[in-house]
Amino acid sequence: MGIDLNDLRRYAVARSLFAPTTLKGALGKMGFVQADPIRAPARAQDLTLRHRVKNYRAGDLERRYTALGIAEDFFVNYGFVTAELQALMHPRSAVARWSPTRKAQAQALLEFVRERGSVHPREVDAHFAHGTVKNYWGGSSSATTHLLDGMHYRGLLRVARRKGGIRLYSAHEHAAAPLTTAVRRVRIDQLVDVIVRVYAPLPATSLSGLISRLRYAVPQWRQGLKSAVLRARQRLAHARIDDVDWYWPPDEEPASLHPQSNVRFLAPFDPVVWDRRRFEILWKWAYRFEAYTPAQKRKLGYYALPLLWRDQIIGWGNFAVSNGALRHEIGYVASSSPRERSFKRELDAELSRMHEFLAIASTGNATTDIARPLS
Repeated sequence: MGIDLNDLRRYAVARSLFAPTTLKGALGKMGFVQADPIRAPARAQDLTLRHRVKNYRAGDLERRYTALGIAEDFFVNYGFVTAELQALMHPRSAVARWSPTRKAQAQALLEFVRERGSVHPREVDAHFAHGTVKNYWGGSSSATTHLLDGMHYRGLLRVARRKGGIRLYSAHEHAAAPLTTAVRRVRIDQLVDVIVRVYAPLPATSLSGLISRLRYAVPQWRQGLKSAVLRARQRLAHARIDDVDWYWPPDEEPASLHPQSNVRFLAPFDPVVWDRRRFEILWKWAYRFEAYTPAQKRKLGYYALPLLWRDQIIGWGNFAVSNGALRHEIGYVASSSPRERSFKRELDAELSRMHEFLAIASTGNATTDIARPLS
């Protein structure tokens, strides 16, 4: 029996929002959680994990980081990766080569870090005073911080922990061994499998786009990514629906999974939401992340969290903590919120969970509703 778009939509929600487990268990199941520094009302990684970890509280990932056997690193984006995933990507060589002077600076900095065990960027900058460089956004950054970032990316350093949100670094050394062409191909395919594990079901264009983003994870193998797309399309389960080819793990049956009847506010980078192309196909409206959009041009809000009800994303919520209280407004794609009593009950339960997640006492759930026409 064939599947349709309704099956895929239910599958997309149910497989990603699995039954809550331990923090270590959830990280192991996912392999990768995207990070973002904006806190509105919490960081993206925390907002993502709260649905997948029992009794999760904002900041738990950072507090327990050193005991989890994970690392901060680049995958298809920057985030938290398991040790197994990190081992597939390293030793990593960056596309841009360092000058002899830069290499000497990196070696001196590495020796400094090794002597101290772990270092704060200010401590390094005070010792070396490398000056400033222009950063990606055109502003000025500490050259030492820039070098630390480069060494972290190359795997010479790891994030030991954070202090006040600032990364503290320690020296790190990845096992280096010559890899045959066959072994490199296997590793790339394993990286693709992590992509599919996190983001399936994927339209063909999204699958190709995500595999191309592995150029951040393994720039040393970027020439092999096009052939990885072809291999993925051959080994993954797939179906063509409404002229779109979809792909998912071969051992899963999309029609067999059904989501719970819950209300959830999802992070802008949650795996359910991340692929905007898939979002528009499955939910028939365009969600946009507008934190970097000028205020007067925003339609949804600074950090709008898509609102999931059962298998439908019917709107969005904006949250802010002010004077120790959580304030929120909710917008709906339709003219109003669903009329079912069960929706109101589940919405109240989700707002209560949000208070618990943020460790804020609930003082009532007054909500401002906003309608947004589809056209």
